[in-house]
Amino acid sequence: MESAEFELKNWLLQLSFLRGDGLWISEVFFIILIALLLDFIKKRVLKKVYQRLEKTENPWDDAFIESVSKPLSAFIWLWGISIASNVIADANDASIYNTLVQPARQVGVIVILTWFVLRMIVRIERNLIKIGRMREDNYDVTTVQAITKLVRVSVFITGALITLQELGVSVAGVLAFGGIGGMAIGFAAKDLLSNFFGGLMLYMDRPFVVGDWIRSPDKNIEGTVENIGWRLTMIRTFDKRPLYVPNSTFASISVENPSRMTNRRIKETIGVRYDDVDKLENILDDVHTMLQQHNDIDTKQTLMVNFNQFAPSSLDFFIYTFTKTTNWVRYHKIKQDILFKIIQIIEQHGAEIAFPTSTVHINGEIMQKGLPQND
Repeated sequence: MESAEFELKNWLLQLSFLRGDGLWISEVFFIILIALLLDFIKKRVLKKVYQRLEKTENPWDDAFIESVSKPLSAFIWLWGISIASNVIADANDASIYNTLVQPARQVGVIVILTWFVLRMIVRIERNLIKIGRMREDNYDVTTVQAITKLVRVSVFITGALITLQELGVSVAGVLAFGGIGGMAIGFAAKDLLSNFFGGLMLYMDRPFVVGDWIRSPDKNIEGTVENIGWRLTMIRTFDKRPLYVPNSTFASISVENPSRMTNRRIKETIGVRYDDVDKLENILDDVHTMLQQHNDIDTKQTLMVNFNQFAPSSLDFFIYTFTKTTNWVRYHKIKQDILFKIIQIIEQHGAEIAFPTSTVHINGEIMQKGLPQND
């Protein structure tokens, strides 16, 4: 950049014999026109390159072109404005270039580079998640987001420190002041810091990730995790309302993650009439066989079909088994199919499912004594 500026400046000075009192205005206009032309050419060239790279399978070249486009435009205009300012300063014998424009240009270059790196990190994160989800359904998005957030924070802090150094501020002094002032800030922002470290623990321990269904028996929290931030975790409840939970809350409550269950349980109690007591054993055997032969039941897990109790109006037996799927919708379809099959088994044996009834036994002698005597 320095060499290009020097050559352009010398070329302009060679025209000094033509310079009148207002020729520097034409020079400034010419420089701005060149910057405008370069920016236009840059957009056309990058557009053509992006169209070609978009057809390739490599996603990283696309990310680079997307990231560099706007920062490169800013760099072109920074270069043009700084040279134009130098021409104005020379024409008017002003020292504004050395005192103001040159430091601003150096800071601008740092800001543009930092901006480019941050944009590149965002697109790398997006591509990593996209590629990971194509390869596996349960790709760990949370870890990728945590790492890229830490990298972005590091890049931002580094850019800020370099900028302060260019402005003449002692970075060592800033760091020393930060160590002393950090204590005061820590006390003032105790809740903010607790949420920050709570978020860090969520990223490290990973009790849940984005997309998991979670609930807490200690708090009225249940829903699907949509975002884990550094201060808040956003959960979408089943009535589609957003629930924002401070990260520090998860350090003091129990969290259940049903999304990581290996099976779903079917536990039901069915009652038959007392009149069908002689058929109950055969019914239990057939229900047990049906469950063992069912394609959606995991027979490696506990499977029980047992007579359970003498209820007031029924002989109760229970089924206890697990499905292979953990999908909520699919689970209910399997459960429905099993319950219908149990009904069919009971009816095939000529039995009936019991319902609450009451039987009154009347003593014959009491009935006879209670009858009126005929004269």
